[in-house]
Amino acid sequence: MTTDNRLPVISLFSGAGGLDMAVDRVADDFGSSATARVGHGPLRVAVATDYAQQAMDTLALNLSETPTITRDIQSLPTEELLEVGGISEGDASLVIGGPPCTPFSKSGFWLAEKRESRDPNASLLEEFVRVVAQSRPESFILENVQALTYKTHRAHFERLLAALRELGYNPQWKVLLAADYGVPQLRKRVFIVGRRDGKAFKFPEPTHGGPSETSKKWDETKLPHVTAGEAFRGLLTSSEPGELVEGKYGELAAEVPAGQNYLWHTDRYGGRDEFKWRSRYWTFLLRLSPDKPSSTLQAQPGPYVGPFHWENLENEQGLMRARRLRVPELLRLMTFPEDFEYAGTRADIQRQLGNAVPLELGKAVTRALMLQLGHLQPVNEIEMDLLKAAA
Repeated sequence: MTTDNRLPVISLFSGAGGLDMAVDRVADDFGSSATARVGHGPLRVAVATDYAQQAMDTLALNLSETPTITRDIQSLPTEELLEVGGISEGDASLVIGGPPCTPFSKSGFWLAEKRESRDPNASLLEEFVRVVAQSRPESFILENVQALTYKTHRAHFERLLAALRELGYNPQWKVLLAADYGVPQLRKRVFIVGRRDGKAFKFPEPTHGGPSETSKKWDETKLPHVTAGEAFRGLLTSSEPGELVEGKYGELAAEVPAGQNYLWHTDRYGGRDEFKWRSRYWTFLLRLSPDKPSSTLQAQPGPYVGPFHWENLENEQGLMRARRLRVPELLRLMTFPEDFEYAGTRADIQRQLGNAVPLELGKAVTRALMLQLGHLQPVNEIEMDLLKAAA
């Protein structure tokens, strides 16, 4: 019988396993995770849980040695997590998880319970704290949408940080832009990281730079953001059922140029005067630009919510139509491995990926933590500087 000496990790709200794969491949070189299942680092996911069976099926296809539990976390005792993972209190090197972000997402923000931060699912943050308190891991990584830090939800956020401080973990938080870490996507997420020894975690410095939706200035000494065109280079795909944008706005979507959205069809641009200025959400009829990173991939987009590909294709009537992104393209934008397997339909995988942490972003945070805990050794000057700054 072979003994696995890798450090155990408890994964909560695992979903499709973006953070789980980051844990598994934390020692891989940047980008190598896209083409090969390596995973020879210091960590292993000892147990993973989520309430969605389909997500657990997807995770099992890609991390076949990881035991999974499909259940609402509110009815899952920490003792059972430890038992299934074959670990005791204090053994886990890391607890990871991204509690469902729906309560804090801008999507559906018009709902009163979201505006007023009264969504009952907010208590899932407390479940994360409960597992940390009872399992006493060496460290934790919690990921969520940027909106958790907004004034509207500040009470939840401050209560979360206070609870983690009370446990002695000295939580540090930062909103990170995925594109700044080599992900071809302008996706912002907040990460909260804490250590049992109380030492402050130092977040990794960005490796890439470029303009974003909210900033036109950046550090030009960094590598440039990876564009969607670069991400798709050399990728061979085939058509997928339902990929063409048809229906009420199908013709209008096909006329929107790359990098533009519905605003093209207002009186301020060159399209048809169909919409009032800023009357729709920004992703309505949005087309990717091959020269920029993608906008955030939506987990449950409506039929006219992009980003759509910049190319048009003919439908059965010979009319040009915009097309949705294909699964291999979604994987590239998430920096997921090309051999990633998933359970469910194309819509199911979009939902799973839209809720996931981009692999290279997850690796950047996890690797920085493992370096500072001494479980990895620095391999370049950037990592040596990070350790000096964290000392």
